[in-house]
Amino acid sequence: MKTPEQARLFALRQLNLLDTPSSESFDRLTRMASQLFDLPIAAVSLTDADRQWFKSRVGVDHREIPRERAPCADVSASAEVVVIPDLLASSCYRDSHLARTGIRFYAGAPLTTREGHTLGAMCVLGQAPREITEQERAALVDLAAMVMAQIELQHAFGRVDPLTGMANRGQFDEDLQDLALDAPDERRAALFTEVVEPSQLSALHRTMGPAFLDELTQVSAQCLQQAIGQGSRLYYLGGCQFVHLVAVDSDAGLIDHALRLREHLMALESAREVPVLVRPVVGIASFRLGETTASDILRSAHAASLDARQMGEDAGVFSTELDQRFKRRSMLLSDIERALESEDELYLVFQPRVAVASGVCQGSEALLRWRHPVLGEVSPAEFIPLIENTPMARTLTAWVVRRAIRQAALWHEQGRGLRISINVSATNLEETDFAERVLAELHQARLPADAIELEVTESALIGKGQAAASQLDALIAAGILIAIDDFGTGYSSLSYLHEIPAHIVKIDRGFITHLGEDARTRTLVGSMIGMAHDLGYRVVAEGVESEAALACLDELGCNEVQGYLLARPLLPSAFETWLAGRA
Repeated sequence: MKTPEQARLFALRQLNLLDTPSSESFDRLTRMASQLFDLPIAAVSLTDADRQWFKSRVGVDHREIPRERAPCADVSASAEVVVIPDLLASSCYRDSHLARTGIRFYAGAPLTTREGHTLGAMCVLGQAPREITEQERAALVDLAAMVMAQIELQHAFGRVDPLTGMANRGQFDEDLQDLALDAPDERRAALFTEVVEPSQLSALHRTMGPAFLDELTQVSAQCLQQAIGQGSRLYYLGGCQFVHLVAVDSDAGLIDHALRLREHLMALESAREVPVLVRPVVGIASFRLGETTASDILRSAHAASLDARQMGEDAGVFSTELDQRFKRRSMLLSDIERALESEDELYLVFQPRVAVASGVCQGSEALLRWRHPVLGEVSPAEFIPLIENTPMARTLTAWVVRRAIRQAALWHEQGRGLRISINVSATNLEETDFAERVLAELHQARLPADAIELEVTESALIGKGQAAASQLDALIAAGILIAIDDFGTGYSSLSYLHEIPAHIVKIDRGFITHLGEDARTRTLVGSMIGMAHDLGYRVVAEGVESEAALACLDELGCNEVQGYLLARPLLPSAFETWLAGRA
């Protein structure tokens, strides 16, 4: 059973006040006490096991004094107002630390919790003997009550997580501001600890229930606090994510510290304190106090943890280079909507597709390009994967389909028998009105259905749901050709060909680039072409860049080719010039 002093110390430490930065909310009350009593020194003094620590102080530079023979310790012990008119006249205090530093007068009122634990004192001190009036005594008691109200306010409302008892994000923000006032420009590092991968949290919530996650969070919090020591404050951010601050010695020292934290968490698993595999990672972000917001610090440290997890590392230091890539991706995602409304950012180029046997251009693939006003030309390999799993995928594909059909209609009117091939994603096929919208565009352009071809990746076709199957059926029924794009890079199994409702197979460039140089590659491509023909597909080879590859594809019976050997993707006017040069 705890002694009264042990219970008092436990209550004090649960409030997470000791060794925290100065706070304006407390400093305001301390200044008020100094002015009210017309004394040079005032403090909010907390009684620790062996010291008096000042959460706030006016008139002194030091943050703590020894507890022994400190009047504030007597306030804590008695839970009453203590007034000492002259320390040198007191047998108890004449040899105290305060008396030796020139203090003659002391008055302190207890800081008492609702449970009756006295944390310390609201005190005023002077360098000359004096008395206090009853009115002043009452004022000092009121100031102590105001300090306690502030302590309870911070603890109860918006500063402490109720599950873990740890300081939360709001307290992290406030502490950083206070630290910046106390030690501007000093270097610190935020260590962001993610105990469980977010995707695993969802699975655990479903299989084990919320009570299990609460227990996992509490055990992790206790483990981390023990690992970093009582002298450091741990903040809980939610979702089994924690952060704490440390002084910066070196990146190597920070990594070592992070790895020790992770070892402590991993030990929970081996000790069977958690019935689940935990794979924590720690992200580290260094900064200078006062130069960076709390939000940016947390974002940087979290980004470092995400990068570490992605690279299979246990801990990682924030990388400006990786962050620039992330910001670039964010910029592209945020700017695509504006680009769709602009007249000069997005545009289409067309890469010719040529019949191998005759050398006649039978069509082209429409390829999207983006001329960003800040970033310049952005590769579709960079921005399309970012967009295809967002709500903007529908709008972007609609833009491409509309522009490609308009160009196809223009060439159709000019008597050019060219089929335009358009790339669509698995997300597009899940749209219940996708086929209807494509057919409406064709109708408006007065273009026959066989004037376009839709390219879909192998994996998207094989993994299609019922909605996608319905859209494909509707498109095929209307006469639109379907091509399997990048064949060989998805499921890579020719046995799936008989299940896919398509007309054309496009062999990925990875198989074609070195064709004609390697007998094994020739055998593989020959097998692809032969099987596809046997199942009734036409075959197009992408990425043809050498005469040797073209000659080999001719021998293997490939139907069409496209690639830099024939032409790069061209703007419509350049495409027409290219066509004229082959006439």
